[in-house]
Amino acid sequence: MVTKHINKVVLITGGAKRVGAAICRSLHAEGFNLMIHYKNSIKEARALQAELSLQRPNSVAIIQGDLLNIASLPNLISETISHFGRLDVLINNASTYYPTEIGEIDETKWQDLMGSNLKAPLFLSQAAAPELRKNHGCIVNITDMHVERPKKGYIVYSVAKAGLVTLTKSLAHELSPEVRVNAVAPGPVQWPENNPQFNEVYRQRVINQTLLKRVGEAEDVAKAVKFLVTDAPFITGHVLAVDGGRSLNL
Repeated sequence: MVTKHINKVVLITGGAKRVGAAICRSLHAEGFNLMIHYKNSIKEARALQAELSLQRPNSVAIIQGDLLNIASLPNLISETISHFGRLDVLINNASTYYPTEIGEIDETKWQDLMGSNLKAPLFLSQAAAPELRKNHGCIVNITDMHVERPKKGYIVYSVAKAGLVTLTKSLAHELSPEVRVNAVAPGPVQWPENNPQFNEVYRQRVINQTLLKRVGEAEDVAKAVKFLVTDAPFITGHVLAVDGGRSLNL
């Protein structure tokens, strides 16, 4: 049993499935207690809570919330502290992802994509800052390898994730020296669900663009997050690419 991080607490948004669930399993194995946020995935959240609680009782709680409701975000922080007594790590993982072609962008899509990918991380970080400062904690944001080379047809998403990189660096300034703030920028790790664009031809082209000639796994992102949380005490304001070298080959 790992004991180094016992009693330390992580709040992760969108933690019930996919990459978020992999991050939860990785940090839980390091001894962290988890508050797992979800929006609609209550079945997956409860299953993950049950799975991890079998390994260490009373170490995982779940909380529902709509990240577009900014007024409710401080409650995610206060409920985490109320339940576990503290907060040490905030992981802004939840994301909305879909195309927005020029001519078809409306304010609803703007509010949705900017809200989940940029606005919520800012207001959650602001709400968490006093507790994170007290505990010399850290924030990890999940951004995207496309921030430097925006993906065609995904203008609002790309702008939001690029803003998240700037937010990461800005928060590293604002919250130093007590709180470290970093980001992980995944590349082709898990294909989006229910998106016909990601057919076999597209997937093979993406694989060919990576230097390692393969896609990554959710666990690759989780390992990068774990490194920034547990093994990087002198790293802040950094964006760690986990993309198999694809960003060098576009």
